Amino acid sequence: MSDPGDTPQSCYEIEFPLAGLDPAAVDDALFELGASSITLADRGDEPVLEPGPGEIRLWSDTLVRALFPLPHDDAVLADSVRCLGALAARFGEHITETARVRHVAARDWERVWLIDWKAMRFGRRLWVCPTAAAAPPDPDAVIVRLDPGLAFGTGTHPTTALCLQILDSMPLSGVTLIDYGCGSGILGIAALKMGAARVTAVDLDPQALLATRDNAARNGVADGIDVQGVPAQLEPARVVVANILAGPLIELAPILTAACEPGADLLLSGLLKTQAYAVKAAYSSAFDMVQVVGRDEWCCIHARRTV
Repeated sequence: MSDPGDTPQSCYEIEFPLAGLDPAAVDDALFELGASSITLADRGDEPVLEPGPGEIRLWSDTLVRALFPLPHDDAVLADSVRCLGALAARFGEHITETARVRHVAARDWERVWLIDWKAMRFGRRLWVCPTAAAAPPDPDAVIVRLDPGLAFGTGTHPTTALCLQILDSMPLSGVTLIDYGCGSGILGIAALKMGAARVTAVDLDPQALLATRDNAARNGVADGIDVQGVPAQLEPARVVVANILAGPLIELAPILTAACEPGADLLLSGLLKTQAYAVKAAYSSAFDMVQVVGRDEWCCIHARRTV
């Protein structure tokens, strides 16, 4: 007999223009009203330039989409009126004038999200597997269990994959590691699974800090990871990994250099191959370049501190 708690729940979506409102305040209001997820989307076709550390950039014409669960399909009208009335009272009548409401058919959204995601191997022995997936047949496999979530990083993006591949090739037993811009925590968790003694995971996004703590606990390595917001208190480490973006990597060069002990390995990723020269130049005075590994249009710089 099936568990009623496992039955997919019907939902409805409220959509409206952000229109200059504070996105954090809108997020808070929607979650208070019971939203299960919130998405910000571009209403036009406007590129967003690379943000700096601590900076969040949105499109000039941003659309808010909030998904609300329902106990039954007939409740859409009453519940949407409740939510829109509360939003209008807080942010102005333009919310009700521009909002669109649509019913969303009941689906098991977690299973839909995971349906095409399989276990993946990085390097010789490291595997990243969905929580429900069977273990790979390799008896020497090092397995990180991770499901897609709000924080970035499951290993599917080339920049994350390149970091995991290089980490798998390194002697990590007993080392200390800093994961700067930890996202889901995948890189630090993988390092701990491969023998690292201690990981400091840093991110400016509170959701990333929550996700890292949760994923570390799921993988049984919570005792080995110190999760910090920005600014972080960093002791120099033997390995430092920063999978961010080219602009922030250049701006963070003094911080990341200071985070590396003499002889430390530094992995810089999240950048396009065309950006590698500028990023290498920002670190050249204190590092030797070991290798630049590429995949598609992305690359990861592996450097070693000399001074």
